[in-house]
Amino acid sequence: MIDSDSPGNFPPNTAHTTHLFGNYGRFDRAFLRGEGCWLIDEFGVRHLDAAAGIAVNSLGHAHPTLVAALRDQADMLWHCSNLYHIRSQEGLADRLCALSFAEHVLVCNSGVEAIEGMLKLARRWHFERGNPQRQRVITLDGAFHGRSLATISAVNDPKLTHGFGQLLDGFRALPAAADRAALLSAVEEAIAEDTAAIMLEPIQGEGGIVDLIDLLPDLRKLADDHGILLLLDEIQCGVGRTGKLYAHEWAGIVPDALATAKGLGGGFPIGAILAGGHMLDGLPAGSHGTTFGGNPLGCTVANAVLDEVADPLFLAKVETQGILLAQALRDFAAKYPDRLLEQRGRGLMQGMRLNPEWKSSIDAVRWLLEAGVLTVPARDNIVRLLPPLIVLPAEIELLIGKIETMLTEA
Repeated sequence: MIDSDSPGNFPPNTAHTTHLFGNYGRFDRAFLRGEGCWLIDEFGVRHLDAAAGIAVNSLGHAHPTLVAALRDQADMLWHCSNLYHIRSQEGLADRLCALSFAEHVLVCNSGVEAIEGMLKLARRWHFERGNPQRQRVITLDGAFHGRSLATISAVNDPKLTHGFGQLLDGFRALPAAADRAALLSAVEEAIAEDTAAIMLEPIQGEGGIVDLIDLLPDLRKLADDHGILLLLDEIQCGVGRTGKLYAHEWAGIVPDALATAKGLGGGFPIGAILAGGHMLDGLPAGSHGTTFGGNPLGCTVANAVLDEVADPLFLAKVETQGILLAQALRDFAAKYPDRLLEQRGRGLMQGMRLNPEWKSSIDAVRWLLEAGVLTVPARDNIVRLLPPLIVLPAEIELLIGKIETMLTEA
């Protein structure tokens, strides 16, 4: 159902106390249910969801295929531990390998677990080849790989690391470069005898929708030339978000390993490491594990997600919708150059870089929230647009209309 009416003024939230930590800066909304690309709050007000739980709800809310899969599995088995074979986990791994470069998969619970496991995989892989000194991973300015101690150490961003004391060794976070050539040169200069891998997001999400896909062939060659690994974080940009199942496919390269999560479960917590055939001995028996990872509930839902998202016709629609949204943002940048400076992104991973002298990204997200549209702020004064991959053309047009209203009236 398309609801183009502005929600107008919202009733105030009922005052209450909470025992939760205050680590989240929450917007003043509480949602009780969802339908497709819409979320309905506790007062019954509908919001067009152009955030999708930060690229998580790949098939929107209450998708009938996912609901049926989860209910059917919940009636049979929730958890039994990786001490035993889990057929839905094996089936998920088979499908991910058939659909990608991978020959081996480790299923876990989240994106940060996938990154942590992938870092261990890289180190152990070199160790098994008689190179235990190869432990350091090169990362890029603007990266975001999670909030565990290892992943905040990987990027060394003061916003993430402040107050958490001694960081973990084993990373070389490169500062911002003037251009792509300078970045490639900095990566090559950073490679040393202790380097294990280069790790990056093909499109940086939290970093401001920075598209690095065109760099992947050169980074692949650098890794090959120096005997190190190329690791990709496709937690946000993967699972159909750009119009390919995984974003690196646009570059025609093959990584050594890849971390995936978010959209893989369509809202159910699950993550995975995808790895090439040569990486098998990087995680020998007993070297790594997870209690809940690969449980029957998560794997059943992820298989149902792939039933939809891996369809080439589905991915073609994502690409088409992304082109429509991107073109509208480029048109607005030309029409309102003092307010919208730049469009960024691919597919349904789009960003608007706003002029900070006009409006901050946080203020823009708040304005759109009051107008009944959910979006996400990011670095570099970016507003992220990450609607569910099932978004309809009419919903894209509604989103475009709300954005232009903000650009003209605010």
